[in-house]
Amino acid sequence: MPVVFAASAIFVLYVLIGYPLLLGLLARRKPRPVGKRFDRFRTVSIILPVRNGGAWIRQKLESIRNLDYPRELVEVLVISDGSEDATEQAAREFPLENLRVFAIPRGGKALALNKGMEHSTGEILFFTDVRQTLAPDSLCNLVACFADPSVGAASGELIIREGATSEEIHTGLYWKYEKWLRKRLSRIDSVLGATGCVYAMRAKLATPLRPDTILDDVSLPLGAFFRGFRVIFDDTAKAYDCPTSLKTEFRRKVRTQAGVYQTIGEFPALLGPGNRMWLHFVSHKLGRLLLPWALLWMLVASFGLARPLSTVALAAQAAFYGFALLDPWLPDTWALKRLSSPIRTFVVLMLAALSAVSIFFVPRKVLWKETRTSVT
Repeated sequence: MPVVFAASAIFVLYVLIGYPLLLGLLARRKPRPVGKRFDRFRTVSIILPVRNGGAWIRQKLESIRNLDYPRELVEVLVISDGSEDATEQAAREFPLENLRVFAIPRGGKALALNKGMEHSTGEILFFTDVRQTLAPDSLCNLVACFADPSVGAASGELIIREGATSEEIHTGLYWKYEKWLRKRLSRIDSVLGATGCVYAMRAKLATPLRPDTILDDVSLPLGAFFRGFRVIFDDTAKAYDCPTSLKTEFRRKVRTQAGVYQTIGEFPALLGPGNRMWLHFVSHKLGRLLLPWALLWMLVASFGLARPLSTVALAAQAAFYGFALLDPWLPDTWALKRLSSPIRTFVVLMLAALSAVSIFFVPRKVLWKETRTSVT
């Protein structure tokens, strides 16, 4: 049991602390800059899949209309995935040139994206979602990345607006940590996925998605990655979203982590020498999946340690998880909330990673839930 406890503890410390330190060091020593140029405009197809997005579609199309990019080079394809509200009517009535609206039977996001890619004509495909608003220079900044012939896909940055509660704030804090990792991965070579609401790729590299694809923003960029291109993260291309509750983040994380299992099945080369970012995939993506299991092994192994070490280990873990359980009942004004809230966020995300194994037992569509923000 001491060996199991030590191995589990070392793994947890490596994933949470050791790997980020290693990544930061590598990003400093071996940076690969992107050769951006802003004087080469390319034709762009903006692909916007949406289901029951009536509450956001006008605002979204307005942000697309305000993009600082030559209008004659942009077409907008809105694909309604069996919407049952006023989404299609609102989109058709919106005054935007080169806008086409497609209504398809409900089949999921992957099929909606396939429809958009099938009818696109642009050299660059720009993928976005209905809820987030785009910064005016976001498209221009992403397209500038493709002046570098090594870039196959470029992902922007999602900015989560400041939350009103400690729960929303610490959920947003996790996203900031994730973006820190992505920026450094991009400096080394590539991120292994994109930000779904704001990313672009060369149309010639895009291939149709499987109907049950969970993470289109991973599958499509990986297709470019395994053809030798870079997938970069550009934090000058921004999209904005409202904060979400921990409950909503839990559902989203179950889906995204389940999608990692699916992605490994689709791209088994991720785990072998054919992946030039093998160390980073295993340390980052796979490590996140295995982290909650390592925590469970630590807890179980603690009972087999010699005293007083077992007492100390069990007491420390009981206190840690106790703070997570106590957090929902603590007022936001209490100082203890600063400790309990991030612990609870961490524990909930670990539970989501554990729950991701449901992908092997339930239909893929069950994993898709409507995202609710603090304004919906």
